[in-house]
Amino acid sequence: MVEVICDTSFLIHIATKRIKNISSLETDVGQIQFVVPDVVINELQKLGSQDKKQKLVLATLDFSKNLKKISIVGEFADKALIDHVKLHGGIIGTLDKELKDKVKNSGGSIMSLSNDRVVLES
Repeated sequence: MVEVICDTSFLIHIATKRIKNISSLETDVGQIQFVVPDVVINELQKLGSQDKKQKLVLATLDFSKNLKKISIVGEFADKALIDHVKLHGGIIGTLDKELKDKVKNSGGSIMSLSNDRVVLES
């Protein structure tokens, strides 16, 4: 089983939007497990104080209760995820173009969304 470490935007998206191929992911990309780092939960809790995002954040935090938590800490989620990939490799789930480039340059892989489908980028 391969763990996909979710960043904040990716987690919000899979928690609150309809993803067309979520049920066939195992067939498409192999056996994966979405995991949530502590740094992302912390970022979500900070976002929850903004009125506009509160509903999305609450739905995402509720969704994340069913996912495995991993200990990646830091002040900024993106930097913490990049540091983790440099040390351990792995797949990061993100929608952030800048983060995608940094993860790829650090030897990691990217899982993202395209047309409401989860895709593995090389």
